[in-house]
Amino acid sequence: MPDDSPFPHLDDAPVAPLTDGRVLLRPYEAGDVEPLYEAASESVAEIHPWMAWCHPGYTRAESAAWIAYAIEAFRARQEFGFAILDAADGRYLGGCGLNQISLLHRFANLGYWVRTSATRRGAASAATRLLARFAFERLSLVRVEIVVAVGNEASLRAAEKAGARREGVLRNRLGYDRGSVRDAVMHSLVPEDFA
Repeated sequence: MPDDSPFPHLDDAPVAPLTDGRVLLRPYEAGDVEPLYEAASESVAEIHPWMAWCHPGYTRAESAAWIAYAIEAFRARQEFGFAILDAADGRYLGGCGLNQISLLHRFANLGYWVRTSATRRGAASAATRLLARFAFERLSLVRVEIVVAVGNEASLRAAEKAGARREGVLRNRLGYDRGSVRDAVMHSLVPEDFA
């Protein structure tokens, strides 16, 4: 990267996987199309009420388009999307990422989802902590925000279990589908949370 890179601790080399020994995060790869499609298809009933992208009739073509977008956005250092894998056997568990990055204020949105058959085992909270550390150590951010729709109890639990601080309910904060909006709970993590 040139000297004026917005992320001085992140060079052009591939980003090494992040792991805590239970889960492993790595940037999306072209081979993730089928695992993403399978995980999303299995999880529509649980995820669709909160994330419109995971809808009935979700297709392999949509999976392929997302993977291509995620790879290019990561390469361009605009967003940082990661596959969440089981560290023991490599099974695709879900995805997480940093987006809506503010270079001026040095914060980003952190989002996550885990396939239905892998929930309630700590994967989302573990991924959140690994990704927040990446944001602070490699991207020099000073804050990550986790914005969760009111009522999405599984995601709220994951944020709290990751150690994120609940800051309040923001009215009409999350767009959902066809122009609808929802109130959301704001959580944050800052470097001091890892001291």
